[in-house]
Amino acid sequence: MTTLSFHGAAETVTGSRTLVESGKTRVLVDCGLFQGLKKLRLRNWDRPEFDPGGVGHVILTHAHIDHSGYLPRLVKEGFRGKVWATPATADLADLLLKDCAAIQEEDAEHANRKGYSKHHPALPLFTGKDAERALSLFEVVDYRTWHALGEQVRFRFRPVGHILGSSMVDLEVGTDAARRRILFSGDVGRYDAPLVPDPEEPGHCDALVVESTYGDRRHPEANVEDQLARMLRELGKSRGTLLIPSFAVGRAQQLIYLLHRAMEKPDVPQFSIHLDSPMAVNATKIYQRYPEEHGLEEVEMRSGNSILFERHVHLHRTRDESMRLNGLDGPRVILSSSGMMAGGRVLHHLRRLLPEPKNVLALAGFQAAGTRGRRIRDGQKRIRIHGRDVPVRCRIEEFSGLSAHADSAELMRWLEGMKTPPSMTFVNHGEPHASQKLAEMLERQRGFRCMVPKLGERYEISPGGR
Repeated sequence: MTTLSFHGAAETVTGSRTLVESGKTRVLVDCGLFQGLKKLRLRNWDRPEFDPGGVGHVILTHAHIDHSGYLPRLVKEGFRGKVWATPATADLADLLLKDCAAIQEEDAEHANRKGYSKHHPALPLFTGKDAERALSLFEVVDYRTWHALGEQVRFRFRPVGHILGSSMVDLEVGTDAARRRILFSGDVGRYDAPLVPDPEEPGHCDALVVESTYGDRRHPEANVEDQLARMLRELGKSRGTLLIPSFAVGRAQQLIYLLHRAMEKPDVPQFSIHLDSPMAVNATKIYQRYPEEHGLEEVEMRSGNSILFERHVHLHRTRDESMRLNGLDGPRVILSSSGMMAGGRVLHHLRRLLPEPKNVLALAGFQAAGTRGRRIRDGQKRIRIHGRDVPVRCRIEEFSGLSAHADSAELMRWLEGMKTPPSMTFVNHGEPHASQKLAEMLERQRGFRCMVPKLGERYEISPGGR
């Protein structure tokens, strides 16, 4: 018997964790942190409903923290198996997990110093040593090659766009005579997106687990390069600063590339681009290692000739460099993490730039419920930062075509590559309305049999269903 149970990304877009149990083999597909609303973040402290020590394998679809960030905690709770990842995912996870651990430790230290935690002493969710132990368990494998995980269980990665190293996962269970394939979409990328390939066709499967981040909406048909060109022209007149809170992995690299393209237009002024994030700087260097995955020619990626490190781009690694940048007037462009403004250096820039009408804050991706980004996007006029209420007087812009996630139409287009409906489809990794809407579309237009799992629900994978 083979079962699936959903321990994250159920009725939410974070905390991806799906447990597959087949015979004696237990496989966790993704191992993400819950983010956003406090009630979600608190789940990270709960011991999993499954035994971490009994899990033999974790398969990572990609490196984003909502898919990989719980790994150090899982190790702390007893996991000692293998973590399977593509080469680029492993490189990015090394960067992201160490950074996440440092933030956990810094937050705990700050809470103890300031005395605002309910817990005495405040402890980190996991430490740098936990992250190192998790990273020591990685097994790096290439796309499209099958790997055995146990008796009658095997898997392979296939490209799905989204970010560098991202994959869908084909997981096969059973013997040749009665083999069943479960396809995990991971986060499906967009078509014709900068620096990422189009997702491969999904092919046949018996059961499908598909994301639905944008399952209830379409991305507006807008040219991000043109949007940036307009903002840069206006910036030349206002002499302000364009602040783009940006995810360090994927989004920052796309924005540098698109800003470079926009500044090549004859009527667009050229401004300094400041990448104020040690993680984003290091992630950009990782992008240079994999030119075959993002479509830039190798000659463009060599030191001194890289579009991602061209002459307008200034890199800020240290805290002192960031503080000096925070004192500079415009016009200039600042890219700083985090993308949803949950923490990091971007908060210092927000405190300075939000109150001034000449400045522009551009939202460049999905803003989860409960984050500062969502509150600003929804029109809140005062935002609390570092214990102070900061007025929002600058102009707010929102990029309408830069999401790394496929929208509802693109998800349907991707699934056209599946000629025969699976016997079971699980729609997850979306807020409730988005998941339900995509499930309804798949049932109505494609004849899929869909379920929207709730947290902790368990399903048997068989022709008979649940």
